Amino acid sequence: MGSSGARTLCLMRHGKSSWADESLTDIERPLNERGRTQVPEIALRLKAAGIRPSLIMASSAKRTWSTAKLAADVLGYPHEFLHRERDLYLADVATLREHVVAQDARFRCLLLCGHNPGLTEFVAELAPGLTDNVPTSAVACFTAHAQDWPSFFEADVSLARYETPKLAWPAS
Repeated sequence: MGSSGARTLCLMRHGKSSWADESLTDIERPLNERGRTQVPEIALRLKAAGIRPSLIMASSAKRTWSTAKLAADVLGYPHEFLHRERDLYLADVATLREHVVAQDARFRCLLLCGHNPGLTEFVAELAPGLTDNVPTSAVACFTAHAQDWPSFFEADVSLARYETPKLAWPAS
């Protein structure tokens, strides 16, 4: 395949958010204690599995940005390279896919932090029957041999990992 090789796409839902301050808008809600605990635990599992993102993108929501930063800390990813994308906030599958396809071929592993329902719908499209709801802090990682991100979705995409606070697949 020449310059092609394995690419990994990880789709992570933000950690559990706080509803304590009812004056905050949805986009302003922070992570709660459970979210701040579970996100690093999931990121540690990714690290143990050898998953090292070359690009981490997150929506502009406070809880999603915090999720990306916590994951980055565990994965050894510099905060200054995190990408905050306004249109990933509550994005649908088409928008999520557009963001993946637009990435430079030099990035071999993408971690995208987003929201339901779009995130669950995207995971369901790539792994039919896996889940009808990606829970908070969970991540689904897919691999494919492709020379760039547009061809990723035309390749034979397979589920590499599915990690939730209560489940690890494949079992470690």
